[in-house]
Amino acid sequence: MELHVSARAEGGRGLALYAALVFAFLYLPIVVLIVYSFNGPGVGGFPPRDLTLNWYRMLLGDGAIWDAVRNSLMVAGAAMAIALLFGIPAALALDRASFPGKAIFRRLVLLPLILPGIITGLSLLMLFVAAGMKLSLLTITLGHGTALISVAATDIFAGLQKLDRAQEEASLDLGANYWQTFWRITLPNLRLPIIGAALLIFTLSMDEIAVSFFLIGRDNTLPLEIWSRLRRGITPEINAISTIIFVFSLAAIVIWYRLRARGEGAPEVGAELVDAATES
Repeated sequence: MELHVSARAEGGRGLALYAALVFAFLYLPIVVLIVYSFNGPGVGGFPPRDLTLNWYRMLLGDGAIWDAVRNSLMVAGAAMAIALLFGIPAALALDRASFPGKAIFRRLVLLPLILPGIITGLSLLMLFVAAGMKLSLLTITLGHGTALISVAATDIFAGLQKLDRAQEEASLDLGANYWQTFWRITLPNLRLPIIGAALLIFTLSMDEIAVSFFLIGRDNTLPLEIWSRLRRGITPEINAISTIIFVFSLAAIVIWYRLRARGEGAPEVGAELVDAATES
């Protein structure tokens, strides 16, 4: 019995050590990046010393970086809208409709998830060149939106699989038409999957580099601006902007989990309709 307990304790310590090593491998580089964004001598020099905010002050005056940030935010917002605009109907078709070729349609929707970004970017480049479109932020936006439709479709399809269809049936039984049911019952109950898909699409668009590289015009996005500067070496300003991006990403994750916890704790939209339909 004592040997069994001892073996379990040793196994627990081994798993804890393994988990610690994994988390260190994942997050220690981020910690180093953040620390060196405050390092007085810059990127070099260990241990960090003379902690300062000078690199953040220099970053505030770097117009090229902030132009790239603005471009990335505009592209990510527009790509999110495009992906959701096409992804929601695609998810509804996969979940609710029966039509010839549905299996092929499902695979085509999922295909961009497994295609390398180089293939997607090159194919879109050839399409835009054939259409006579000049490469610009518009082509990047269309490229990101097209590539990320599959993300929206899969996330919202997963939400539809968990949706209680009794609420929609109750709404129809009480006299609402299909459009009214969709806007008042289905869509509000999908708010968490839609918000989750939107945040994921926005994040993926912000750090997309493969598709952007093929479709870029004169205006850089933030990942391409950082990549072009890294060819000349790592600078403290890059550490500073990366730290700011990490903080905002962490804030988005926290907001998403708070919304999810609040949404799971609240009664589902339309639950009262089920009671009304049952009573009638």
